Amino acid sequence: MRGGIVNYFVTGATGFIGRYLVDKLLARGGTVYVLVRPQSMSRFEALRQSWGEDADRVVPVAGDLEQPALGVSAGDVARLKGQVRHFFHLAAIYDLSASAEAQQAANVLGTEHAMQFAAAVDAGCFHLTSSIAAAGLYRGTFREDMFEEATGLDHPYFRTKHDSEAIVRNGCPVPWRVYRPGIVIGHSKTGQIDKVDGPYYFFKMIQKLRHALPAWFPLIGFEGGYINLVPVDYVVDAMDHLAHLDGHDGECFHLADPRPRRVGEVLNLFARVGHAPTMAFRLDPRLFDFIPAGVTASLTDYKPLQQVVDTILRDLRIPRDVMKFFNWQTRFDCYQAVRLLEEADIRVPSLEDYAWRLWDYWERHLDPDLSLDHSL
Repeated sequence: MRGGIVNYFVTGATGFIGRYLVDKLLARGGTVYVLVRPQSMSRFEALRQSWGEDADRVVPVAGDLEQPALGVSAGDVARLKGQVRHFFHLAAIYDLSASAEAQQAANVLGTEHAMQFAAAVDAGCFHLTSSIAAAGLYRGTFREDMFEEATGLDHPYFRTKHDSEAIVRNGCPVPWRVYRPGIVIGHSKTGQIDKVDGPYYFFKMIQKLRHALPAWFPLIGFEGGYINLVPVDYVVDAMDHLAHLDGHDGECFHLADPRPRRVGEVLNLFARVGHAPTMAFRLDPRLFDFIPAGVTASLTDYKPLQQVVDTILRDLRIPRDVMKFFNWQTRFDCYQAVRLLEEADIRVPSLEDYAWRLWDYWERHLDPDLSLDHSL
């Protein structure tokens, strides 16, 4: 790295978080090498134009997440050896409904292959973008220095996020840092996001309620568990800042909102900005703890009831797996990250200030009914 210029390597650079992270890294002046599958090179070239006058400093490197050492050619390995100060691994599957096999291949084996390549080019630091899902369904407050304490890892998304972090902690051949973002939502200034995920799954339900009932009509609903939302611009600002601080290798940072919210509170907030009726009274699910487990299990296995539930979820376009985490009880302590980010005036913006942008962007660009032909 001649002249003290810092260069970067990024996997998942064409993904939602990755595109914004590349913007931040380009602002620092170095070259950003990005992993691109050979068959996706033309798509990457089209995307590269979005980086404007800095596009020439975004250099594609042909490879594949599923191949050992990312399948990068020996020539490219030799060219990059000693040239990469920071290696950001973002490529993964962020989808609750993906198959267990696909998540294992991308999230776990992909991380192992990325570490192999980082070692081959003698990268200065390996930065893993993990997730708060690595904590599983832990009940209580999960700290940044906790890992083995994770429980409830039965779901493949939680399991593979935990396992990918484990192989970095236990066997990364270069210095490493781990970032656990909360549920990443749209940009707080523009609302932009590239797919429906997290709270967006409930936007269609809110929209249907708006069409069916007046906004003043009081509803009764569930309070639900905790949901931790962070806009993509906060996540990339935080990663960019924390990655360049000295003395924090081997540490984990929760890029989460220090003010966790209940699901019911969040749904009410989006209902207000969507001009839909809100839940005037929200029931705490713990009120139903007195019901014997056998009765609950019987209702869960009752096929006619399940058919009704499946029909409703299908109509609202809500994946069944999302409902498993409606009562998520984990809260995330992010003291270390907040302390270090406050020095740079980087804070999680209040959801009340930009929720309307998220709703507006969804309704204009991602509402699935936009693709329907409403002509006569």
